[in-house]
Amino acid sequence: MTQGHLGDTSDRLYTTDELTAYGRRRDVEATRVAGAPLAPAHQPAHQPAHQSAHQPAHPSAQQAAPAVEDPQGPRRFMSATDFLDRRAEEVGLGPATWGWRGWVNRITRGLADLAMGPAEAEHETLRRTVQRDFDGPRTIAFINPKGGAAKTTGVLAAGYTFGTVRGGGVVAWDNNETRGTLGIRGTRSTHRNTTRELLEDLEKFSDVYQSRIGDLGAFVRSQGDAHFDVLASDERPDVTGTIRADDYLAVHRLLERFYRILLIDTGNNMRAENWLAAAESADLLVVTSTVREDTGYSGLWMLDALQDAGYADLKHKTVTVLSDPSPTVDDKLAADLVDVYEQRTRAVYRVPYDPALVAGSVVPYSQLSKATRQSWLRAVAGMAEAL
Repeated sequence: MTQGHLGDTSDRLYTTDELTAYGRRRDVEATRVAGAPLAPAHQPAHQPAHQSAHQPAHPSAQQAAPAVEDPQGPRRFMSATDFLDRRAEEVGLGPATWGWRGWVNRITRGLADLAMGPAEAEHETLRRTVQRDFDGPRTIAFINPKGGAAKTTGVLAAGYTFGTVRGGGVVAWDNNETRGTLGIRGTRSTHRNTTRELLEDLEKFSDVYQSRIGDLGAFVRSQGDAHFDVLASDERPDVTGTIRADDYLAVHRLLERFYRILLIDTGNNMRAENWLAAAESADLLVVTSTVREDTGYSGLWMLDALQDAGYADLKHKTVTVLSDPSPTVDDKLAADLVDVYEQRTRAVYRVPYDPALVAGSVVPYSQLSKATRQSWLRAVAGMAEAL
């Protein structure tokens, strides 16, 4: 930024100490321009006792001062918005509610006012990261061309985390070219409509002034206390054909009108039009893998293919979620997978084995272990930060 005169302003916000120091430097410069000998900034030596400490001693000082440029650039004072923003930044995490600290705070009715311990402070910081505002809808695509790589469970766990922490505005969409399992693993609904039926009825939503999010209730499936919706893939056995790129883009544009976070469960065919369209439209890619050599290799092979296809800034826009498929895993393999995926993506998040997910049926969100919920909170916070 080009330096301006003393009266110029800029978008930079300066602290009270900086502004005070700047005022003192300006008094000194004004005195120098006026030809008077320099004295300590707080009290010029020739200043009469009745004269203000900030009043120039020479009449010409007021005229000469504006010509002096501040070596540190233009300044501005704190506005009302700056004041509120700074106050918001200074708000602490609040008193402890977990463990013995929380117990002491409760029995003393807040008089002890003990701060949060490290674990609770991390938890609250992660929640605030997930709750951050975005300047528009965000699309996250969960990808791995191998089946059994935990894409569907990952989408549902992320939907549960985003939904409960942000309070809604989240949809999980099964963008399988034919038939996926997101609709089976998510909470069922009284209707059986899917992406296919939505595509057949898209004209209902063509008028942006008349269509309503409530009208989508005939196609998406509410996940109840998890505070997100599911749009299932085609479930009818008598339907032929696949979802094309144009179909994906039409549904994607519609969902962006009504949701803030779009979580895309992709199929296993990287050459499918809708798979490529999802990868292209995503603001963030999430590579899901289990701690197995075959699923880990499949994800790396996919990243190689995307890199060769010219996807720009792939490392910056991709994170990895590595799930344990059983109570015990090969620690050496896990360490190797973490190491290689850290080289290829911006972050790697480990998710522990959870027996609640073994049955392959509707995900019991309330039965997820504390370790699973905390691990997904950490992973989702990383996604929000990347967005």
